[in-house]
Amino acid sequence: MTREEFHSVRERFGKTQKEMAHLIGVSLKAVQSFEQGWRKVPSHVERQLLFLCALKKGMKKSLLPCWESCNCPMEDRKGCPAWEFRAGQFCWLVNGTYCKGRVKKTWSQKLESCKKCKIFQPFLEG
Repeated sequence: MTREEFHSVRERFGKTQKEMAHLIGVSLKAVQSFEQGWRKVPSHVERQLLFLCALKKGMKKSLLPCWESCNCPMEDRKGCPAWEFRAGQFCWLVNGTYCKGRVKKTWSQKLESCKKCKIFQPFLEG
């Protein structure tokens, strides 16, 4: 997550830097450092922010689970944590998911792929 993305999320939430720090469980200095680009936003903070974005946006009842929307074969579904934990609309939040038949090894690789996905994109929209 870039400093601009972090700042944009904070503004979308209507939070001050201090309020954001409390919300995500970090210091005010950490939030300031993320926004100034002095520190990289840690993956656990990014995950939490994206999850909160999704909650704020609300679930779409019409949105199919990822395995149906992407027509995943049953053999991929059975080995995928999104299928196992029935996280079809939150597949982007779960590491080790099968996306187009492949597992992304790191959070940043996974998120790069997810940002292009029709499951994840609705949660990013303001």
